[in-house]
Amino acid sequence: MAPEQKKRQRKKVGGGGVPEYMLTYGDMVTLLLTFFVLLLTVAEIDGYELRLVLAAFPGLGIQTGGQTLQEGRLAELGNTLESLPSMDRGRQLDRARQTAVSLFQPEIRSQQVRVTEDERGLIISLGADAFFRTASAEVDIERARSVLQRLAQLLSSEQLGDRLFRIEGHTDNIPTDPDGQWPTNWELSVDRSLSVFRYLLDFAGRDIEDQFQIMGLGEQRPLFDNDTPEGRAYNRRVDVIILSEGHL
Repeated sequence: MAPEQKKRQRKKVGGGGVPEYMLTYGDMVTLLLTFFVLLLTVAEIDGYELRLVLAAFPGLGIQTGGQTLQEGRLAELGNTLESLPSMDRGRQLDRARQTAVSLFQPEIRSQQVRVTEDERGLIISLGADAFFRTASAEVDIERARSVLQRLAQLLSSEQLGDRLFRIEGHTDNIPTDPDGQWPTNWELSVDRSLSVFRYLLDFAGRDIEDQFQIMGLGEQRPLFDNDTPEGRAYNRRVDVIILSEGHL
């Protein structure tokens, strides 16, 4: 049989299948699908665990593959990183955030409490209008008792035993009475921080007293524009911050 005829026969017999590059392409598409599914369900995933999952994707692009958790040097390196103190402290804040959202769910829905995070750490904001008497640094304890008790429970928990906390008082930009008890918003914001601090110690016990810092920032750190009543209401607040690693 002539060589040309043999080639034509081999082409007819081997005509099935897909190009070899499709295998790698299919793997990449599967990884991307998994990635976007995780993004859609991020609210249900522990933040620390999510970062570990995302660390498995550096192989996309020109690399030959992603990182895996198979046995070997990489797995040992992962175990070493997870055992570092900074990793443990990161998990602490993640767990504290989940606990805070659960503890204050009714107040979060009514916008009396806000739970957020920034470079300072985990921030639990108490709306001044909901917890203080009007134009006063006196806590309305009948309204605030339950929230402060739950907050004290969180701060005195074993998982936060080595953390520092900062209480920051904030006001709107409406001036106080210069001849009154608080000549400026600075004094008012400090006294509100101190009032919250005293109640937290009453409910949590004096054992955590050394973990606190107290600050009054007056009108200097607004969350929203002070030109509207709603903005001023949000700016009047006391932030209780579970400090991050860089602010200890």
